[in-house]
Amino acid sequence: MTTVYDFSATTLDGKEQSLADFRGQAMLIVNTASKCGFTPQYAGLEKLSRDYAGKGLVVLGFPCDQFGHQEPGDAEEIKNFCSLTYDVSFPMFAKIEVNGAKAHPLYQWLKSEKSGLLGLEAIKWNFTKFLVDKDGKVVKRYAPTDTPEKIGKDIAKLLG
Repeated sequence: MTTVYDFSATTLDGKEQSLADFRGQAMLIVNTASKCGFTPQYAGLEKLSRDYAGKGLVVLGFPCDQFGHQEPGDAEEIKNFCSLTYDVSFPMFAKIEVNGAKAHPLYQWLKSEKSGLLGLEAIKWNFTKFLVDKDGKVVKRYAPTDTPEKIGKDIAKLLG
């Protein structure tokens, strides 16, 4: 049976990282963008990361430029923006596609595990979030409008 631990992705620093490195932790996986109306959610994601890191949560950011060209920067620009604007300390990965023929395998799997509204798999916009339990299984999918503050209740419950 496939779990999140079967996937890897390239970090913003250009290194391949296996998600198995996060085995035993819950994950909040988010497709992000620097020039989106939802971009201020970086602050809430960072707060979740800091509040729950010691309790077994890791937030993982996956920049994506498929929605309104809202992530035009290269890896260095994304890294600088996240660091300087939102003091992001959680792992950020290289820009990926989340929909279509070139969708990253991780996102192909995430979407197949938890579809969105009306049973549609496609990611609708930036800041769609997937909550993965400590066993590597997707437990919930959140819309871009679901704020990190709202998701915090589910994370607390999942981590016990």
